[in-house]
This record gives sequence, C-alpha cells and structure tokens, in this order.
Amino acid sequence: MTNSAFAVTANGSMTVRLTITNECKVQTANDLNFASHGVLDANVDQTSTIGVQCTSGQTYNVGLGAGSGSGATVAVRKMTSPAAGTVNYTIYRDSGHSLVWGNTVGTDTATGTGNGNVQNLTVYGRVPAQLTPAAGDYTDTVAITIEY
Repeated sequence: MTNSAFAVTANGSMTVRLTITNECKVQTANDLNFASHGVLDANVDQTSTIGVQCTSGQTYNVGLGAGSGSGATVAVRKMTSPAAGTVNYTIYRDSGHSLVWGNTVGTDTATGTGNGNVQNLTVYGRVPAQLTPAAGDYTDTVAITIEY
C-alpha cells in the first residue's frame, strides 16, 4: 500500500480581465507618387491609400494637413524642390476630384466606423496643368490626423 502525500484536492477560480478602449491608428500610408513628367500641360492624376484601424464601432474622421510647402492650403498644396520651384497639387476624397481632403471635421475629412480590421481609404491626387518649373525632384509631407 502506498501513501499519497496529496490525497485531498481543493478547487478555486480566478478572473481574467482585459479592457478594450476606443482607439484608432494609421497602420499604413502609401506614398502619393505622381512619377516623372515633362511639361505640366494636362492634369496628372494618381491614387494612394491610407490604412486606418479602429476598434469595432468607433466612428472616426481622417484629416490631411496642408503639407509643408510654403503658402500651401488644403485646396492648393505645394511640392517643393531644392531648386526653389514649386508644383501645385490637390488631394481629394473622391474619384471625381470634387471633394477636397482637408482637416476640418464635418467639412472636408473622410469619415468611417471601425470594424477592428484595417480599412483602406483611397487618396485621389491631382497635379493640374500649370507653368512647369525647372527639372528636379519635387516633394511634400502631409500630416494625417485621425479624430475619434
């Protein structure tokens, strides 16, 4: 006969917790690349995407700043070059290029409701026909803001 040192058992339980708070994040932001062009005598259109992820059911507004080009507005953003030239462009929320994408909630931001997954928003960019500056690389940096 063997004597067990542990002949009696007792049971209990523990609570496991996690609190989910409302949150939104910019998960991806692809470059808006207008590629290479010569004379800017016609519109140059291009698209990009911004991937937003929010908790399920959370409503959000995605705004885009005017960019870092001197004198830029959300209606006329400016890519600049070290050669001191500028190229005007505009970012829109729609493929018809009629809804400018800015950063005023209720006026010119993109809206949505989170579903827990990354939701891709299409960015529609246009460089309109304009006086063509000197050859070179033109860039701008546009801030993305999510309000929720």
